Amino acid sequence: MLRFPKDFVWGSSTSGPQTEGRIAGDGKGDNLWDYWYQVEPNRYYNGIGPDKTSTFYENWEQDIELLVETGHTAFRTSIQWSRIFPQGRGEVNAQGVDFYRKVFEAIKAIKAKGIRLLVNLYHFDLPFALQEDGDGWENKATVSAYEDYARFCFETYGDLVDQWITFNEPIVPVEFGYFYDAHYPHKVDAEAAVKVAYHTQLASSRAVKACHELLPGSKIGIVLNLTPAYPRSQHPADVKAARIADLFQAQSFLDPSVLGTYPQELVEILHEHGLLPDTTEEELELIRDNIVDFLGVNYYQPLRVMAPRFAKHPESPLLPEHFYEPYVMPGRKINPHRGWEIYEQGIYDIAQNIKENYGNIEWMLTENGMGVEGEEKFRENGMIQDDYRIDFVKGHLRELYRAIEDGANCKGYLIWTFIDCWSWLNSYKNRYGLVELDLKTQERRLKKSGHWFKELSDNNGF
Repeated sequence: MLRFPKDFVWGSSTSGPQTEGRIAGDGKGDNLWDYWYQVEPNRYYNGIGPDKTSTFYENWEQDIELLVETGHTAFRTSIQWSRIFPQGRGEVNAQGVDFYRKVFEAIKAIKAKGIRLLVNLYHFDLPFALQEDGDGWENKATVSAYEDYARFCFETYGDLVDQWITFNEPIVPVEFGYFYDAHYPHKVDAEAAVKVAYHTQLASSRAVKACHELLPGSKIGIVLNLTPAYPRSQHPADVKAARIADLFQAQSFLDPSVLGTYPQELVEILHEHGLLPDTTEEELELIRDNIVDFLGVNYYQPLRVMAPRFAKHPESPLLPEHFYEPYVMPGRKINPHRGWEIYEQGIYDIAQNIKENYGNIEWMLTENGMGVEGEEKFRENGMIQDDYRIDFVKGHLRELYRAIEDGANCKGYLIWTFIDCWSWLNSYKNRYGLVELDLKTQERRLKKSGHWFKELSDNNGF
């Protein structure tokens, strides 16, 4: 049996915009997803938008009971900025403030059972008013608005939250909002992408500083999807492609967040293409002096790349594919329901990288899971028999255990996710939960994996 360290925590991650939903009169303002659904609902799978999601806003008491039933000793969720500040700044929505306090107090009340509460401040959900009034993260004014929001949260909920998180996967809105048309404002603009990335990092560093000032002794981190980039071959061009992919995908936020500086090669590439953002020495000093206390690591699949096969057309916009191309490895193991590669060793490789290059900073695996379309076909005797999900988790935990044995400073495993949740443009196409959500009735039903996860937590291993 693989037994994890004594204080290792087991739980799940989710987010406010993917679970809460909206009801009339709740005072919440629109975020980017709310607005985009209003103007282009056809983009969302089966037309299900962010107003529905998993009705946590109405059913949170029942859902918190399910945390205990599934053996949680840790839980990560997020505060929706637009539920606290409907316009992103200024007037506060008292209903939203009270909602999160009730939820966090309820989780704190069962801390005797050992549930550690991690709260994320931003999960792809910029208040739309900040986008409409000032181009969102392209504008440094949004950095100041975010800092004000973060300070409000620290002051309001600091007595309830065990660990804070500044951003979840900040590279994702950069990529999909400014290159690939899957996040609002769905632009194709490399200069704007770099500006957004820098402003997001600046906001994160300001939040770290504010947290340490207002809540001395509290821990604050950032959650990054540290997808390892593997070259097709050891040919120098493929190796270079993988190195640049890692610079863009991981190190662009990992290095400034943990080391306080940007990789020199990344700076040189941006300079070469005229993409360096406007910075000040004061800002760079702020980033240097305010590194995170811990990392959250999200991992689903590897990134396999090769050198580009084609030269960039002189009139085409600059895209990451100018530097590297995705590579489909023959014989790879895949999740047939989602089409993603399953490569458990990626966990071990991430752990080794953190240990060797980032001071073995404390970290937690904050997302790892298996999405399945049409999961109802696996229902037997009223329960979804998701042995495939159990096997997926076991495979990754074996690699995580090996990494810990070799010195990795990993403190917990949080599966994605607790209850089937809404997944942006994919809505409910792929199900990830330990608990099934019936979209018609909103009934919650444990899957086989939910029962197994409790055994995993109770035994601190398998």
